[in-house]
Formats: sequence, C-alpha cells, structure tokens
Amino acid sequence: MQPVHVIGGGLAGSEAAWQIAYRGVPVVLHEMRPGRATAAHKTGGLAELVCSNSFRSDDAATNAVGLLHAEMRRLGSLIMRAGDANQVPAGGALAVDRDAFSAAVTQALDGHPLIEIVREEIDGLPPDDWDNVIVATGPLTSAAMAEAVRNITGERSLAFFDAIAPIVHRDSIDMGVAWAQSRYDKSGPGGSGADYLNCPLDRDRYEAFVDALVAAETVAFHDWEASTPYFDGCLPVEVMAERGRDTLRWGPMKPVGLTNPHRPDEKPYAVVQLRQDNRLGTLFNMVGFQTKMKHAEQVRVFRMIPGLEQAEFARLGGIHRNTFLDSPRLLDPTLRLKAMPRLRFAGQITGCEGYVESAAIGLVAGLFAAAERRGEAVVPPPATTAHGALLGHITGGHVVTIDAGPRSFQPMNVNFGLFPPLERSVVKLPGGGRLRGSAKTAARKQALSARALADLDAWRGALPAAAE
Repeated sequence: MQPVHVIGGGLAGSEAAWQIAYRGVPVVLHEMRPGRATAAHKTGGLAELVCSNSFRSDDAATNAVGLLHAEMRRLGSLIMRAGDANQVPAGGALAVDRDAFSAAVTQALDGHPLIEIVREEIDGLPPDDWDNVIVATGPLTSAAMAEAVRNITGERSLAFFDAIAPIVHRDSIDMGVAWAQSRYDKSGPGGSGADYLNCPLDRDRYEAFVDALVAAETVAFHDWEASTPYFDGCLPVEVMAERGRDTLRWGPMKPVGLTNPHRPDEKPYAVVQLRQDNRLGTLFNMVGFQTKMKHAEQVRVFRMIPGLEQAEFARLGGIHRNTFLDSPRLLDPTLRLKAMPRLRFAGQITGCEGYVESAAIGLVAGLFAAAERRGEAVVPPPATTAHGALLGHITGGHVVTIDAGPRSFQPMNVNFGLFPPLERSVVKLPGGGRLRGSAKTAARKQALSARALADLDAWRGALPAAAE
C-alpha cells in the first residue's frame, strides 16, 4: 500500500499521522525541524507547544473546547492521550508539561511501525507521485510552501499576528505578596483548587501599570506587516491596554473569585495570574500576557507587578506572523484543495485557532486520508458534533451564501455558536415554568454536548476499523 505523506510535525500533523497509521495505512511524516528552525519553535520535538501550555477547559458538559477534548478521547487521539499523561495543575483547565508532552508524542510516533519520520523541508509542491498528502505546516508555514499554494489557487493567503506570553521562574516570585488559588477555588484535571499564583494590584498600582504598558517600546513591524490584523483571542497585553483603561480588569486581570490571604479584608482592584508550565512546578507562565514589547521593556514593566519585582524570566514574550488559507473558498468538505485534490490541509493553516482545534482538524484529516487510501467512503463528522461544527466553520459548510459575495474569513476557536440549534427547547420545565439566565444557558450547553457525544458515537461506529 502506498503511504500517505503528512507535511508538518506539529499537533495537527502528529495527530493526522497517528490516525492514519492506527487504521493500517503507512505514513511518511515530514518535519523540517531541527534542520530548519522557525521564529517560534525552540526544539526539534514533534507537537512542540510554542505559546501557552494550556488546552483550556476540560469541562465536557458546558464548554465547547471541553466537549472537543471528550470527542477526541473517544476517537483515540494521541494528542489527548499525551496531554492526559503529562498534565499539570490548572484549575478547571487541562494544562501540560510542554517538554514531557512533546517527548511523549515524539516517542509514540517514532515507535510506530507504520510511521516513518523524515527530517526535511518540503520547499514547494510535493512530488507528483504523492497522490495523498496532508499539509499541516501550521501558522508558520515556510515562504516556499505558501508561495506554491498561492500559485495553485490564485488566492492570497490571509495572515494575522500571534503573540507569546512570558514564563517566570517560580522561585523568583515573592510569595509574601502572591498566593496560590484557582478562581472560585475550582479544581480540574490534576488540580487542587490552588493551581494559579495570584499577584494583586490596588487601583494606583494598576493605573501605573496600564500607563507603562501603553508607553512601552514595542517591536517594529515591517511595511508588509503593518496591515496584518491580530487574532482577538490572543491579543498582546499592551494592545488590550490601549483599548480602554478597564479592558485588562475585565479580561486577564479580572479580580473575581479570588481572596488575598495576606489581606483578606481588602479586595484586589486587579490580579495577574500565573499558571504552572512544567511538571516540576519550577516555571509559571503569565496568563493572558502575550506581548510584542521589546525584551528589556518586558522586564521593566512586568517587574512593576506586586510579587514580581524580582522576577526572573525563563522566556520572554514574542510575536510572530501567522498564515492561514481562505479555506471556505479553497477547500472542499473533506479539507482537500479544490484546485489540487491530492493535497489536503489540516491544523491552523486552515483557519482554526488553538492547540486542541488544530489537533482535532488533524484528526479528521487523518481519518479522511486513511479512508481514501483504503478505498472506503469519506464521511465527515455530523455538524452537531464539535469536530463537525469546527469543520463547518473552516470549509464554509454552515454558510449557505458563501459564493454569493465576499465574506471575511477569520480564525476561530470552537464554540457553541458554531453548532446547529437544538430541535427542541430546553428552557421549559416539567412543571410549566421556564429556565432563565445562567440556568438556561447551562441547560442549553449541556443539551448541545449530550447531542454531540451521542451523534459522535454513531458516526464513530461507521469509521474504518483499526488495524489488527
């Protein structure tokens, strides 16, 4: 049997390769690192996490990304298996030791008898005799590959900037000021309810901090980068500060659900949270503090935060340009490039945003490629599932007017707004009353999740069987 070629060893490519091999189809996984580095990667490991170490909420009942976690686990996801095995405390979220996670994925793929890992850059279109290819080159796709795709499609790829948060050495944080607590004392996978370190600011310190952010010297963009938009889910902290003086207080620095044990009678005006970044608990990342400030400015400004006056940084923040396709116009419902169907795309280059979403699209791309190679029907997941809803956003399957006129396509995290509405209302109670407010919202999300998992199980039963 001829192999499927997967280009890119990030989360999407790694998951795609695993799913293909799991179904008895040989795979050649091409990864250019460490021979060719990127602006954000630091190692040659597969599935390296370059920004946060969090896979976000693990709540499958009322959170769309938690539902995506649950679906991926049921589909035998390697990414979720490695994440679960290498989790670190993070309240209600699933966060991982980034190095151990990457090592686990690399070891699993390297040890699979049907997977060959080739360390090379594919610097243009794949050879003509590669008839089944998954391009999972991520948001940092090489210029040569991006140019090759533009030449095929006649379309210009869209782009946005993504920013990285700093990581602080735990022993440099002043615990006489900071304290350990999860918001509302919520525990999660591997957590205790005290999984974040919290640094409080009173009003004067907060106002001074915002002033410093707004005035800080930032990385200068090239002329060709000047009009590239940010992704709203990953805004630099100084950009948030520019949008209004209270933006941070209602965003990553919101003070709710926390009590300062050092001053229990004083409610903080704002709080900076740090989340454990490795299993040893020696490194913590600054939650929501992606930045494009110059390195010296980061050290100066972030040491204004109470508890971080002597902070030592294991990694400072940064910024890089991400590239993604105008997927609703360029890709078919099974992620194949319409202009060249032997190429299938997966991961963040398709316009999904987030680690888990990227891996999930890699997962379905792998299923599609395996079915195609085995001569079996390629059946997309139901639109009612998290995988199907995300696929619908990418391929435009949920937008009936996609060809009627211009539409701005932007990366998006999975969310319940992408799901088809429920057929029956969940707001009516058996006694005749009606749910309202947060109870109504929670009931709706629980119903969407229950429907998704039931429909996923039915679809899963029709998938190609695993190899013996």
